[in-house]
Amino acid sequence: MKIKHKILDYGRVIAMKKEKYLLPRRPSPFFRKLLAILSAGELRATDFSVKKIGMEKLSADQPCMILMNHSAFIDLKIAATVFADRPFNIVCTSDGFVGKRWLMYRLGCIPTNKFVSDFRLVRNIAYTIRQNRCSVLMYPEASYSFDGKATPLPDTVGKCLKMLGVPVIMVRTYGAFLHDPLYNGLRQRKVKVSAEVEYLLSPEDLKSMDASEIGETVNRQFDFDNFRWQRDNNIRVDADFRAQGLERVLYKCPSCKAEGETVGVGDTLVCKKCGKKYFLTETGEIRAVEGGTEIDHIPDWFEWERECVKNEIELGTYLLDIPVRIMMMVNSKSIYEVGSGRLVHRSDGFELTGCDGRLVYRQRPDHSYSLYSDYFWYEIGDMICIGDQDKLFYCFPEEGSGNVVAKTRLAVEELYKRCRAATVGKAKAAAR
Repeated sequence: MKIKHKILDYGRVIAMKKEKYLLPRRPSPFFRKLLAILSAGELRATDFSVKKIGMEKLSADQPCMILMNHSAFIDLKIAATVFADRPFNIVCTSDGFVGKRWLMYRLGCIPTNKFVSDFRLVRNIAYTIRQNRCSVLMYPEASYSFDGKATPLPDTVGKCLKMLGVPVIMVRTYGAFLHDPLYNGLRQRKVKVSAEVEYLLSPEDLKSMDASEIGETVNRQFDFDNFRWQRDNNIRVDADFRAQGLERVLYKCPSCKAEGETVGVGDTLVCKKCGKKYFLTETGEIRAVEGGTEIDHIPDWFEWERECVKNEIELGTYLLDIPVRIMMMVNSKSIYEVGSGRLVHRSDGFELTGCDGRLVYRQRPDHSYSLYSDYFWYEIGDMICIGDQDKLFYCFPEEGSGNVVAKTRLAVEELYKRCRAATVGKAKAAAR
């Protein structure tokens, strides 16, 4: 999928007026039906099946909150099929509206900027449920998984669900990540996909539980590991390109500790620095071609990289400093390419400069609990996004910068945790 974008001077982009704010609208029955029809082909190819648990408790005309794990674009097709008989609005990234705002509103989409404080989103969801009498589909992870495990959820999930007070439905997918993992560059593999749809919490449950209990219940539902599920169920992916792009996730060699030197070739990950090769088996395990296997599970490798980043932060040595190509979003008419610059990320947050010195944007480490970052974003390239409610900066690392996207997301998450811990510590000290 591509996105409308054009080259425009930074000064003209930053001076553009805001678009008129639109309330969510009830999705058009025609477009709901069309979406279900368009989804049928890919789902049929994956031999899709669904299991429903306790869904008889939900009446046909009762609005609900639908929470779904986020693995690949097929998730939307699954939802369109499973809930074809129920009108629902979809919380989606604001850049999805670029060039097609009219259509997205009629599909019932609710725009939001990923990992940016958006108090209007909660009001839009409440309006959809209470005024439009529609259900709402939300992917609380907000981003696709890099390593096949859940990405962090916002702390406010429990509070939001309690305030809304409508039934909570959980959709878990199986095989969707293996069918189309983000790192593999939009190349689909032949894997059966299925889903479980469960009535998770009733309005009565929400009344009797406090926000933290609701949040803990939801977080438990997002405790999954796609690669472990693949191994335990002997799901075989025999595509000869299954390790292609894996260096985006496994960017650091556990043998020589070099960063940015790994490269996925066919079914093998190779370190260009030390020459060590790792074979990705058909059941998703890592095996060294020669010598010992330091880490045989992709999420464990990714977690080791997280610990390395955390250690760099604690030692004060963490630094990202790279040249980038800069695009911006200030409205839904287009993504605007405004020039080149430099993206720096340290313990005190981001600093983006560029456009002949006219662009200077800084973002504190407590800005968000995670980072909007993506591989092969709209078929343009790997991307790091920062910004606020009014403007977003899409930063594309220039050639030679290495595979920095995953490491930067890990660093953002660890720096946020550090800020939160410091805040809590100060609060406790002040209370003594």
